[in-house]
Amino acid sequence: MPTCRRKRVVLTQPSDALLHAAKADPSKPVFYLHQTGEIFETYEAYAARMSFYKLKQFQCEVTGKSGLDYFQALESERQEARTLHSRFSEPLKPAILKAVQWQVMGRLDHLVEAVYERFKDRYFRGEKVIVDLSGTKYYARVERVYPPKYSSDLTARDAHKDDDFSAPQEEDEIPHLVGGDLKIAAKDANARDDPDLYFYWVEILDLEKDKGHDKGKNSSKSTKHPEGNKGEMTGSLMEVQCYAMSRDRLSFSKSILRRFIRDCVDREAAVASPWTVKPDIAKRYGVDSVMPEETRKGVENIKKGEIDKRKKVWEDKEGPPTKKQKKMTAVQEQKAKAAVAAAEKKERETREKAEKQRVAKEEAERLASEKKKKKPIRYPTEDLDVRIGDKDKKAGMKLKRPIPSRLVLPFNDVPGTFEAFLMSWNFLVVYGVPLHLSVFTLDELEHAIRHSLPDIPCPLLSEIHSTLIYNLRTVPFQRHSAILSLLKVKEDLQKQGRENEKVLGVSVDDLTGAMADLGNNWERVPLRHTEGREGWEEALLGCLKDHATVTNFPRLRDVLTRLLFAPDISQEAEASSSSRVSTPLPTILTVSAKPSERYYSLPPADRIAILSFMCNVAISSKAIHSHMEGCEEQLTALRKEKIEVNRLKKQYLEEMNVLLGETKQDITSSLNSPDNDVPMQDSSELSELSEGGSEAASSRKTSKAAEVRGKTAHAKEREAARAKQASVKQAMAEHRRLDEEVNKLERRLEGIEREFRKLLGAIRVKPMGRDRFYNRVWWFDGMGSASLVGSGGVAQYGTGRLFIQGPSEFDLDLLEKRKAEEDIDARRIEEEGEEGILTPDEWAVYSELEELDEFVAWLNPKGQRELALKTAVTKWWVHITAGMRRRIADQNVSAKLPDARRSARTKAVTGYDVVREPYMLWTNRRAINYST
Repeated sequence: MPTCRRKRVVLTQPSDALLHAAKADPSKPVFYLHQTGEIFETYEAYAARMSFYKLKQFQCEVTGKSGLDYFQALESERQEARTLHSRFSEPLKPAILKAVQWQVMGRLDHLVEAVYERFKDRYFRGEKVIVDLSGTKYYARVERVYPPKYSSDLTARDAHKDDDFSAPQEEDEIPHLVGGDLKIAAKDANARDDPDLYFYWVEILDLEKDKGHDKGKNSSKSTKHPEGNKGEMTGSLMEVQCYAMSRDRLSFSKSILRRFIRDCVDREAAVASPWTVKPDIAKRYGVDSVMPEETRKGVENIKKGEIDKRKKVWEDKEGPPTKKQKKMTAVQEQKAKAAVAAAEKKERETREKAEKQRVAKEEAERLASEKKKKKPIRYPTEDLDVRIGDKDKKAGMKLKRPIPSRLVLPFNDVPGTFEAFLMSWNFLVVYGVPLHLSVFTLDELEHAIRHSLPDIPCPLLSEIHSTLIYNLRTVPFQRHSAILSLLKVKEDLQKQGRENEKVLGVSVDDLTGAMADLGNNWERVPLRHTEGREGWEEALLGCLKDHATVTNFPRLRDVLTRLLFAPDISQEAEASSSSRVSTPLPTILTVSAKPSERYYSLPPADRIAILSFMCNVAISSKAIHSHMEGCEEQLTALRKEKIEVNRLKKQYLEEMNVLLGETKQDITSSLNSPDNDVPMQDSSELSELSEGGSEAASSRKTSKAAEVRGKTAHAKEREAARAKQASVKQAMAEHRRLDEEVNKLERRLEGIEREFRKLLGAIRVKPMGRDRFYNRVWWFDGMGSASLVGSGGVAQYGTGRLFIQGPSEFDLDLLEKRKAEEDIDARRIEEEGEEGILTPDEWAVYSELEELDEFVAWLNPKGQRELALKTAVTKWWVHITAGMRRRIADQNVSAKLPDARRSARTKAVTGYDVVREPYMLWTNRRAINYST
């Protein structure tokens, strides 16, 4: 059995309650672990046991390999066991197993040693052995064994030469009965059943081909060894004794014997328990599994003796009197009582001291825990641990989050439709380059989805569907998969007795019949941009027919029915008249129609379902995968460029700081320099005062010389000042140049960040972050083929909004666990409002700048999640707000007749031209460039 931490793994037994329940209810469901045969009542117990078995902490008991899981260790043991049993001599197995049965030995090594010494010179009929005949070794098989009683009677041995060797030997001739009995001492067993007196008839099978023989093949060609004579021995019978016989070391050695015995026997953990052969193995090799009475008594005596021996050792440790004590005198009794009293007192003091230490330790731990509780919290921390205090309220932090709007989200009346619509738009914009599709806004796609005028085709719809059709032509598909899937639905309905069930008045047979001849050539139909993608509706039907099934496209039957069938004109008039009533009649489609006539009558939910399905299939195309790989390569190049730009920026900033320091030093030194004109004026005045003296001439000469020196020094200082001024000007010019370079690098870093966002969005779209209640915040602008800044620095947008999605199921579980500490529901109502709480599938949006400002003010940077979210929003704040302003401006421009724009009866509106709508003016420039 595999071991875990040096202990054998014990299989779990079913509880008594489970066994009783199984007897009472045989059909009771249970969890069965087929690798081990264990049965569990609950899935939790089954999963816990399976998790334990999957841990890499088990060891193969045979090979010693560690770091395995339970099943790997078990397979390793089984493989080793198969190898071992195939190598080990089959005739030797029953004799060894009978010898070890019921043996009482403390260590397995001792048992292996005893068995090896008994059987190394004893051979059994059918064994393959190696026989040494005059230095030449042969492979042979033992055909007959003659016990010692035949050792001196050659005639008796020869009398059996012609007997059938396959016949069983007589009871009194069974070999090694005494010598193989481990209950008999080795010396007595060899005396009564000497292995040297056994004779064996062996059949020579072949010459042993050892390593020396194999290596000498080349030399054997030149020297003809006497194999011709030796080959004559093959097939002959010879009589040999044990000293001329041996076994192959791969089939019999102490290590092989140890592994064989360990695999075949077991032992209980009690003291002096005997080694017993496993029941299945004992049954296979005819080993008696019932302990004889004599053996049982012997085992019990050994066990009792071992227990008494251990008991005596413990008594000796406690110091019991070894001799019979004499009766004590009164003085001795008094001393003994005093000693006992002193010992009790000492023990009592020890207990009191230990109790005081325990109390002191508990008090210290309590004080430490209180001190730890009083320790100030280090921010940022878990968001739900942060509560808004009075100080935060005074600082302007909002207590309640502004309620995001659900009503302004398009197609949000049907659950899941808006999310599919948003994800489809994001896919088409992100992968616009490989799809050859120009960028368009979410609002433009919304209006295109609502377009319902078949006479005025929408170019945005035709371009989107055509590019997706071209892409899906490269994705493997199965012909008529939709028809096969619908036929399977028909079979299921027949089994349920609902074969006459119809959808919108159309049966499965009518639908498959209408589909049969349409769209069969969709992968070869040219959908030219210059021709307005004429025929894309029929190609769309063919694409759905070959790619879609009811499994991957649940709305398939409804969508195909609406594409291929139209209502009767009279019924349609009746339905339109009943639409003025509160409960309109259900639409029944009875007239066959073409997809080009019926597409614009599809409800928005069906159009979004088609787009979502096509995007999900297109993501596995080669073009999309190649584009993603190219984005990863560009990201690597951008990372390297960013490192280089940051290095240059740091270098320029250091140079600017050096220049600024030198300039300040030069300006300070020039301001503190002495004025050399003053001493010149003083010398001239002294010369005038000394005109009347006796040394007038000499004074006049001295003053002139001083004046000349002063003028020279003043000129030098002026020259030095001019040089310093020039160097300062040069340093300031260099500083301005470096400042411009730094500004260029910063602008490049901003561009790199925008490129990063575009490329990362093409690989994986992630939310900006999560708030304290795990609501996810999304901003989809500037990803993939879209850009945040257009030509001339004009702001661009895709959605122009900030979306809020409810927490995921996993995050909800975290909130549920948090309920044990506080009332999360009450807190969510307090800080989000009842209308602001979102479920996992719900979406809401912030469309106004005021709402966005309030939301950012509500985020608490003391929490980890909201700090990261606020940092991300702040990083892109300029582009988020610019996109929102641009969208609001565009909406104000096109705010004329908003109801008419969304109405299906736009022709009835006087002076309204739908062709001038922004979504109708959109042009696919990439399609023109690629001429698709």
